[in-house]
Amino acid sequence: MSLRIYNTLRRKKEEFLPLNDNQVKMYVCGVTLYDELHLGHARAAVIFDVIYRYLKYQGWQVKYVTNFTDVDDKMIDRAQMLNLSIYQLTERFMGEYFQQMQALGVLPVLCYPRATEHLPEIIDLIKRLESKGLAYVSEGDVFFRVKSFPDYGKLSGQAISELAVGARIEINEKKEDPLDFALWKKSKKGEPAWDSPWGEGRPGWHIECSAMAMKYLGESIDIHGGGQDLVFPHHENEIAQSEGATGKTFARFWVHNGLVTMNQAKMSKSTGNFLTLREALKQYPGEVVRFFLLSAHYRSPLDYSQTSLKEASLALKRIHTLLDKINNLPKPQEHPPVQNEGQVSQFDRQIDNSFDDFIRALNDDFNTPLAISAIFLLVKKANLWAEKVESLNLYSYNSLIKVRDRIGQMGQMLGLFQAKQQKDGPSLESIKQLQEELAGIFKGKTPGEYFSTQIDQMKSLPPKQVIDLWVDYRNKLRRDRNWTLADKIRAKLAGYGIIIEDGKKGTTWRWSMRSRSDQEVADI
Repeated sequence: MSLRIYNTLRRKKEEFLPLNDNQVKMYVCGVTLYDELHLGHARAAVIFDVIYRYLKYQGWQVKYVTNFTDVDDKMIDRAQMLNLSIYQLTERFMGEYFQQMQALGVLPVLCYPRATEHLPEIIDLIKRLESKGLAYVSEGDVFFRVKSFPDYGKLSGQAISELAVGARIEINEKKEDPLDFALWKKSKKGEPAWDSPWGEGRPGWHIECSAMAMKYLGESIDIHGGGQDLVFPHHENEIAQSEGATGKTFARFWVHNGLVTMNQAKMSKSTGNFLTLREALKQYPGEVVRFFLLSAHYRSPLDYSQTSLKEASLALKRIHTLLDKINNLPKPQEHPPVQNEGQVSQFDRQIDNSFDDFIRALNDDFNTPLAISAIFLLVKKANLWAEKVESLNLYSYNSLIKVRDRIGQMGQMLGLFQAKQQKDGPSLESIKQLQEELAGIFKGKTPGEYFSTQIDQMKSLPPKQVIDLWVDYRNKLRRDRNWTLADKIRAKLAGYGIIIEDGKKGTTWRWSMRSRSDQEVADI
């Protein structure tokens, strides 16, 4: 069965084939860095991490980009309230983001672009729209003419005449039409601002994602994702400005995850009806939170209650109990009796059938609850098999080892059952792999004064010293406001269980007690 994905653009499941046979380009709208993450943010990150993992399992090279919005009205208000610059606010919440994503087992992506680092690309895109008559200047602001784009509304399925003014669209007398949206905003007194052909100001929210997606992935991409609350106006506006500028299809598949609710109401910071991810991770390990977030189909709403995480913990315990039992089995002698060989063959077929059911579920629009049910059915059969076998021989032992390996393989696609306790940090092999990936960040670039020790000389240093050097290099990059490279170093380190913490007294780092297995690290 081929992979089929529900495409919001056409409101149906469609067979997924990328533009390039060997590569998938995926962009997912990230978080706005003005406050703590809640379970809604965590769900989006985990869902698209599973999609990322599964696309890689299918054999595609995946270029996955997710952004940070680091300047908008909420950020400006929050920074002023805390007496911080938006850069300081960004650093604070970015640090928490990477730490919490690592706890959830979310793999690092290709890059995490920030809006404020891509002003030239944003300005160039606005100028393209202006030159085509799709944008106009009004008293220092620049707006997109919605009615000049005939396909506006195709993602949300609404005609322009029926569209109401939605979230983040303000009634503004400067506009020719209430539906027109801001591409560039003239700065107010005390707000951060950048030079532009239209005067000092800052980019609008929607244009940021189009500019960053096109810079890293090209003018046409395979998958664009985000929460259902972004369909209108954010993603609708992205389509209009991107396709208006290029004349090409911006994204072939639009994938949207359902929202997390609490007491049957939308989880939202503005209403106070939310549970922060930090609080959830204090109550339970990241794997439990991740399991809960995968317990419903990604397009369905997911309601959180006080018992939700407890139920997820108990369910996970059933699987881990079986895995621990198998791992502790003594290996029998090499010459077993063969009287139950037929039964073993039948059980082996059941193991393979469970795996096939798992793959079939993920091929059907990433149906994680159905995939998880295939794992539990296999656990049930394995427990029955272990009880039925009178004496463990090599045949039955190998079947149980096969169960363990299959569950591990399925878990790797879901980001579950992968963590192991490591008090001393990642292995030497993992550190070598990490060093190669970090060095790869600087390919084609001149590190120059950032490196007191040459990259090739670091191979002979102890792991702790290697990490110390990279953390030091990141700090130098941050002082020079080279946020892109600094963020890439942080993301790579987080992927290997190395958590960076920026505080008033400086930067420190620590090993995560639950760092990834060597196999998963090798797959990053």
